[in-house]
Parts: sequence; structure tokens; C-alpha cells
Amino acid sequence: MGITIKTEEDIQKLREGGRLLGMILDELEKEVTPGATSLDVDDRAAELLEEHELEPMILGYQPSFAPRPYPAVTCVSVNDVVVHGIPNEEPVTFKDGDVVSIDLVIGYQGMVLDSARTVIAGQGSEKAKELLSVTKNALYAAIKAVKPGVKVSAIGAAEEAVVPKGYGIVEDLCGHGVGYSLHEEPQVPNYVQKGNPGPVLRPGMVLAIEPMIVQGSKDVVFDTEDGYTVRSKDGGLTAHMEHTVLITESGSEILTPSQVAR
Repeated sequence: MGITIKTEEDIQKLREGGRLLGMILDELEKEVTPGATSLDVDDRAAELLEEHELEPMILGYQPSFAPRPYPAVTCVSVNDVVVHGIPNEEPVTFKDGDVVSIDLVIGYQGMVLDSARTVIAGQGSEKAKELLSVTKNALYAAIKAVKPGVKVSAIGAAEEAVVPKGYGIVEDLCGHGVGYSLHEEPQVPNYVQKGNPGPVLRPGMVLAIEPMIVQGSKDVVFDTEDGYTVRSKDGGLTAHMEHTVLITESGSEILTPSQVAR
């Protein structure tokens, strides 16, 4: 599927579904406490999706890189796991200070929305808190850069401008178009690809913008045994934050907002 422009009817559905996704992630954050497990998060997600009659879009989904369908409702990635942590095969028990990202994709009335949060179990170190602050700054700088007429590369440039030395922006994974399906064009890198500025953004485009930041090297390794888990190569802490974002006539709109004042 190429780049798609969503209709007003589509956008209204995306707003409604995005509000639900934001609310569900607010609830899932509460599950991240010392002694709880990644399976607790996934089970609660399944309950909430059923309650709101939403489709778990990654359960049973098989991307091109994977040897098998994905076996869970969420991705729950802890500490050095950047993304695609499987929550239900070897559940992780959260310890105080663990950095935990929750990635959830839902289907709502034929539309698809994608969002991720990273939180700390318990108190957490200043190092972990700084990582979350850096990643959040990168996400919102990228969203602020989005408007009609700019190229996709503006997103990566905005992230590079606010991520300080000592942190790596993962380059082996990227954001993407979303709305009618889980992965649409264009790809949305979190860094500037030299010689490839990407397409021009137009009103009605919908993007999943998702910086993935590592304390240390940007290099990652892919788990060939489970087919999904991606870890930082040097074992550094990682964070992943994501919103589904609509390109409007004058700028952008976050379609997956938190319902909690922060």
C-alpha cells in the first residue's frame, strides 16, 4: 500500500479510536509496578480491548522479518529491550527501577492506531528518568515539526536536534504510515537519511511517529531465536514512545493522547 490520504469520515473514526487507545495505555501504565509481570500487562490489555470491542492488531500478525505470527496482544519491552518484547512466553517480573515500554496497536471500525509509552516501575534512577525525558522531548519535537509542505526528513532532523550526546537514536527501526493497515508508506526514520529526504507531507496523511532512544550506542541486535525481540547492542537502557499523528491543514494533531494530565 502506498501513501494514503484519509477522508473526513476516516479521521473521525481515528479520533474516536485514538482516544480509546490513549485511555487504555493510561490504564496499562498502572500495571507497571515492582512484582507485577509483563503477562499482567498483556492480560489487562486483552481485557480492555474486549471491553471496548477493539481488535488486537498485532496478535497473530506476521511482519516480513518474522519467522512466525506474533503471539501476544502487546509488546512489553524491559530495560535493554528496545521493541517487540514478547510479554507472554517468558514473562518478566518487574523490579524497582525497571524501564518498561508498552506498545499497543488497535483496530477500531476498520481503522488502525498505534501508540507506545515508556514508564518506570517504582521509583527509578535519575539515569532512567533522564532517558524518558530525552525520549519524550524527541517525540514532541518531531510532532511539532510536522506540517503540510515539509518532507518526512523534518521528523528525524527535529529528533536529532534535541537528543543530547551520549544517547543513540536507533536507525534500524522506524515509524511509518498507519490508518488503513498497520504498516503503510511512508517510512518515518528517526534520523536524517542523507540523500533521502522522503516525500512531502500532505493534509490527511497519518503517521506513527516513534523515537527509540538508547543510553549509549544506537546499534541493536535482533533475537533470532524468538524472531522478534530487539535489544541494544551494548546493553544500554532504552525507551520507545509513539503517537499516531494526523497531518492537518495547518500542522498536526495527536490522535492517541493520554487522558491523564502530565
